[in-house]
Amino acid sequence: MNILVLNCGSSSIKYQLLNMGGEEHVLIAKGLVERIGLNDGVLTHKPSGKDSFEKVDDIPDHTVGINLILEAITDKTHGVINDLSEISAVGHRVAHGGEFFTKSALVTEEVKSGIEKCIELAPLHNPANLKGIMSMEKLLPGIPQVAVFDTSFHQTMPAKSYLYAIPYDYYNKYKIRRYGFHGTSHKFVAEKACNIEGVDFNNSKIITCHLGNGASICAIENGKSVETSMGFTPVDGLIMGTRCGTVDPGVLLYLADKEELNLKGINNLINKDSGVAGISGVSSDMRDLENAASEGNERAQLALEMYYHRVCKFIGAYAAIMNGVDMIIFTGGIGENDTVLRERVSTQLSFMGVDFDADANKGVRGKDKLLSKSESKVKVMTITTNEELVIARDTKEIVLNK
Repeated sequence: MNILVLNCGSSSIKYQLLNMGGEEHVLIAKGLVERIGLNDGVLTHKPSGKDSFEKVDDIPDHTVGINLILEAITDKTHGVINDLSEISAVGHRVAHGGEFFTKSALVTEEVKSGIEKCIELAPLHNPANLKGIMSMEKLLPGIPQVAVFDTSFHQTMPAKSYLYAIPYDYYNKYKIRRYGFHGTSHKFVAEKACNIEGVDFNNSKIITCHLGNGASICAIENGKSVETSMGFTPVDGLIMGTRCGTVDPGVLLYLADKEELNLKGINNLINKDSGVAGISGVSSDMRDLENAASEGNERAQLALEMYYHRVCKFIGAYAAIMNGVDMIIFTGGIGENDTVLRERVSTQLSFMGVDFDADANKGVRGKDKLLSKSESKVKVMTITTNEELVIARDTKEIVLNK
């Protein structure tokens, strides 16, 4: 059963084609379409067992971009299947499901309507996700499609976790609440770690740290999300590459007045000009910050220290909320590759029973590995995430049982 997974952004499309026929999945091809809507769009296609292929072309919209993907995977030289009929289903990452979707769903007119209603909650992501679905309807009419939502895993949070202390009427009128994101990743790595270590996912207390350019932490108790750091939008919580994370709202009111910033200006401030890039003045990339800090750049070092501090702060808070923790997991581009971050954060948590193994941590990048000593009361692991695989699995299950 071949499943095409699409992750449509505002000007890009990530994709994977996976064979999900047996118990083990097989990656057939993956790639990226960039610069949609701009001149000189680029398709980078990476078929398994063959040379990578790149094509530069005008890509005015998502339908054209997806058509290029379909042409690439059936190409006589660079392709991996003979005919599009070999694709059994398409799975889509959808950023926001609001309160409409508590789990992945087979795409119907009603589901498309629900995704559209969430556009005002995720104006940068949901329109692109919906375009991907509608483009596939044009290009491969009749093929089953499944929507997998970043927010659905967090729908198990109790009201005491997801509500903000603003007038309750705003929740009733506008559904303003904490939604959380990265749900597919948080669930995937927690289940994967439990399988590796022989832990019962449904009888455990786990804190997952998805650390990348966007970053969030999740408290998972007995298989359910009970708290997460991102909120109504993906700006809240941790310090990120260019996003500010949690900030006193009064600061924004003050800056709006002093700097004469309108809503667009405030939006740019919190989403594009802040985070470690705004603190350091160097970069949003942690590798650049570590290099700059090693050369004596004090602001780069400060940005790193603030980042570590905020991660520790959320882990400590979530351990308190669950009255303990069995396992702490690092994932995402930074979590899987930054050995310094993992050591700095984990050694700060010795008070809660973390006995970190610095030797086991050395040089570990992009691998699944236990990073705590055998006597540690709390396990620490680095686990590679694979959101596309989660989407493919959900797609297979829903299509086979529809």
